[in-house]
Amino acid sequence: MSATFGGRSGRQSKLSQWLLGRRTKEAAADDGGRETLLLAAAAAGLPLAPAAHPADGYRCSCDRVGCPTPARHPVSFAWQTQSTTDRAQVERWARHQPQANFITATGMVHDVLDVPLAAGREAMERLLGSGVEVGPVAESDDGRMLFFTLTRGTPEDEDEWWPCELDCHPETMDEHPGLRWHCRGSYVLVPPARLPGVDDRQVRWVRGPEHPLPDPLSLLEALTDACARHVGAEAGRHGTAWPLHH
Repeated sequence: MSATFGGRSGRQSKLSQWLLGRRTKEAAADDGGRETLLLAAAAAGLPLAPAAHPADGYRCSCDRVGCPTPARHPVSFAWQTQSTTDRAQVERWARHQPQANFITATGMVHDVLDVPLAAGREAMERLLGSGVEVGPVAESDDGRMLFFTLTRGTPEDEDEWWPCELDCHPETMDEHPGLRWHCRGSYVLVPPARLPGVDDRQVRWVRGPEHPLPDPLSLLEALTDACARHVGAEAGRHGTAWPLHH
């Protein structure tokens, strides 16, 4: 009897080991895909820093009670100086913080033109149809499309800085329901990123970071025209992607 029991136990043990090994390989594949995408973004010159991630559905992994931007903000207050394209550092972050989202700091190498999803899709189709170089583009399941462009720069002489009423910073996100221009002092989530919710919402690349960054002005007219047609519906929605005022 004990021999039979031992045989069953052995078979169960082998089955458990096989299942564990399979889950480990699947997790490693998932982590590898995430790490590969993050390293590709860093290699393209997008400075990265760790960000919060979803916890228990709609909660944020940070310790703040009632976090106003769950899973959408940097972990460190020093994110601007922390942001880097260093491969070794990004690898360490990705491996030591396997659930973390990542942000990319704008206004250093690149800016981001952030528009409602429907407007962005319309504009991208128009731009590509006209032969315009669009560059990297990401979609967010919270209803936004992100166009990555060259930055307007960080001139040594502040008098040379070109102000824009569309400039968008983390504390003013909800004031820009249409087109938001993320430049100095702002950031966006970089794919792959997970958003709060129970339906596996994400931020993903539509056109990857291997595409060269275009001049923002080459996209601006098409994006503003598309936003003018869609902003009414967007402004009527409750709860923007960045509900920072509370």
